[in-house]
Amino acid sequence: MIRWLLRAVVAASLLGSTWVHYVVWQDWAAETDVVGPLFLVNVVAGVVIAVAVLVWHHWLPVLAAIGFGLATLGAYVLSLTTGFFGVSERFTTQAELWGLITEVACVVFALPLLFLREGTDR
Repeated sequence: MIRWLLRAVVAASLLGSTWVHYVVWQDWAAETDVVGPLFLVNVVAGVVIAVAVLVWHHWLPVLAAIGFGLATLGAYVLSLTTGFFGVSERFTTQAELWGLITEVACVVFALPLLFLREGTDR
C-alpha cells in the first residue's frame, strides 16, 4: 500500500511539473531558442516517466523521476542565479511556486520508493 501511494504521489508530482512547464511554454517559452524546446522535452519526459513509475515496478523509472526533479530544479536555480540560456527568473509567479513544489515532491517521495523493496509494506 505504501509503495502504491508513493508511486501515485510521484506520478502526480511529475504530471504537475509537466503541466507547469506546458503552461509556461505557451505563455512565453515557445518564443525562446533553447529554453522553449527544453520545456517541451520536459513535458514529454515527465509524462513518460510518470506512466513508467505507475506501470513498471522497477527502480529505473523511480531513479528517472529523481533525476527529472533534480535536473529541473537545477535548471531553475540557474535561471534564478546566473541565468539559463539567456533566461533569468525572479520567483514571482504562481507557476514558479507550483513548479518548485512539484519538483521537490518528485525527489522527496521518490527517494523512499527507491529503497523500499517489494513486499515490505504489507
